Amino acid sequence: MRSPLKITFLGTGTSQGIPIIGSTHPVCLSEDPKDKRLRVSVQLQWDDQYFVIDCGPDFRQQMLRVGQRQLDGILLTHEHSDHTAGLDDIRPFFFRQGDVPFYAEPRVFDALKDRFGYIFETENKYPGAPTIAEHVIQSDTSFDLKGKRVTPIRVFHGDLPVLGFRIDDFAYMTDVKTIPDAEFEKLRGLDVVVISALRVEPHRTHLNLEEALAMAARIGAKKTYFTHISHLLGFHEEVSKNLPENVYLAYDKLELNFN
Repeated sequence: MRSPLKITFLGTGTSQGIPIIGSTHPVCLSEDPKDKRLRVSVQLQWDDQYFVIDCGPDFRQQMLRVGQRQLDGILLTHEHSDHTAGLDDIRPFFFRQGDVPFYAEPRVFDALKDRFGYIFETENKYPGAPTIAEHVIQSDTSFDLKGKRVTPIRVFHGDLPVLGFRIDDFAYMTDVKTIPDAEFEKLRGLDVVVISALRVEPHRTHLNLEEALAMAARIGAKKTYFTHISHLLGFHEEVSKNLPENVYLAYDKLELNFN
């Protein structure tokens, strides 16, 4: 019997978050908590294991908000700042637990070494800097994550290769514009899929709402949740009323439980 999986949405916003600094857009001024979105990330929990997908600039705030005391690793979808800029804030976990495992493609580790060189130094390292344990993953090879089998899914963020992840009958894919035909085989039989839906108008590197709905229909999961949402998609409650059955907007702190 597989261990029950719990998903917590730590953030569901796009790269600037909602509200955007200084914006007077009506969604940015909304008082509805579901319209306030930190940068996109989810927590995965089973048994006594806690993993996070992506650690953007709101990582510290997200960890405090859910009362996180343990972190068994971070999976990275890609190297963009809204998915990696919180890397230094793993320090409390490092001080308590030691090296924090990271799972990413070689290109992503290369980008982190350029931007966070002090974390990867091996000689004369600053004593306050954290250390990560590098676990290199590939899009065509599944891997074990403390008893769960993780299947990477190759998607494209414009021309940039990005990884989504399937665990049990749950799949998470953010910053999606296209998915190669061959990858849809990995998405069969899902209970829940999470995909990005940036806004109503088309975008060069992200799915808009119409494209995300078509993608959801092709995947055919029992339920679909949209994430990586900008203020230009509209108010959470208004958009939700017009979505098809079993398609939902995710929101910060939403929890999903799987047996």
